[in-house]
Amino acid sequence: MDDLLLPAIPARRSARRRDRRGRGLRGPLLPPTLPGWRTRSEEFDDAVLAAVERLEKRWGRRLSSVEFGVEEVPPSDPSPWERDAIALGRYFPADPAAGLADRIVLYRRPIQSRCDDSTELALLVEEVLREHVAHMLGRDPEDL
Repeated sequence: MDDLLLPAIPARRSARRRDRRGRGLRGPLLPPTLPGWRTRSEEFDDAVLAAVERLEKRWGRRLSSVEFGVEEVPPSDPSPWERDAIALGRYFPADPAAGLADRIVLYRRPIQSRCDDSTELALLVEEVLREHVAHMLGRDPEDL
């Protein structure tokens, strides 16, 4: 007769979870209206987009085929002219044989490590972009 007794099935937990003190879920630490809500990489991407838009207003036709990108850090094998300093960005010329357009890549961490706030970040991003676009167009960066 003891073999016929089935073990008790535990009651199902409610869908609402609570921590060990019974408080339940809490809201986010920062509301989306505060600047701290965005991550550093999102803030950097926004600065790059704003700088690219400003450059495209003036040089739109010449920059229409250029690809802009962001990477975390530069590659571990620097070019010979970059051995003395850390690269903030790099210009890759077009390679029609391989089907590649002109590319400008900015490196997020080296640029952000040199900036104290979002204003400095926007200025440095624009300066690095202007330098590489000027190199691509064969102009002086001050002309842009």
